[in-house]
Amino acid sequence: MDKIDFKKQLKHLYGPTARMGIHLVDVPAMRLLMVDGHGDPNTVPAYRDAVETLYAVAYALKFASKKQLEKDYVVPPLEGLWWSSDMASFLTREKDKWDWTMMIMVPEWIGPAMIDKTIEAVRKKKAPPALDRLRVETLEEGRAAQVLHIGPYDDEGPVLKKLHDEFLPQNGLIRVGKHHEIYLSDPRKADPSRLRTILRQPVK
Repeated sequence: MDKIDFKKQLKHLYGPTARMGIHLVDVPAMRLLMVDGHGDPNTVPAYRDAVETLYAVAYALKFASKKQLEKDYVVPPLEGLWWSSDMASFLTREKDKWDWTMMIMVPEWIGPAMIDKTIEAVRKKKAPPALDRLRVETLEEGRAAQVLHIGPYDDEGPVLKKLHDEFLPQNGLIRVGKHHEIYLSDPRKADPSRLRTILRQPVK
């Protein structure tokens, strides 16, 4: 059977290039596995627990889809929504002030019953630490400005400043919703200078 790769199928959302710079996209409603948390993602156990749990369920859904529905796909990339009561903390990188929701997209052909059944199977087999905090929710962002950032996560500040303080006002846009990141590289394997991250901001 063919294996669907959403980074190719939804290239405008998951495959921008550096030469495109900051650009606008229309994001359709998407269902995602989600786990919320707070604090520095480099140090708080809750972040590691969230990512471990998301991948455990995401891969279980992939295998269930392949076996039961004969539809195979590449597990979509990890994504995150980030916010804080003090949004300046993103530019100053005060990560202990950050709130986050980590996410992985669920293909539209996988129904609620299969999701529930798969989660229970994961609970019995692995019981990942954040499973009780996991939920499935539809995210509706609509119009958004996004840019591909190449390099360390801590170098995002100037890119975000250009996005928020230059691109949006120059185009008559204002921020709505939460800062959204999509991680195209595995930080455990990639050199920090080569990390590829989509930075997205819903706008109106």
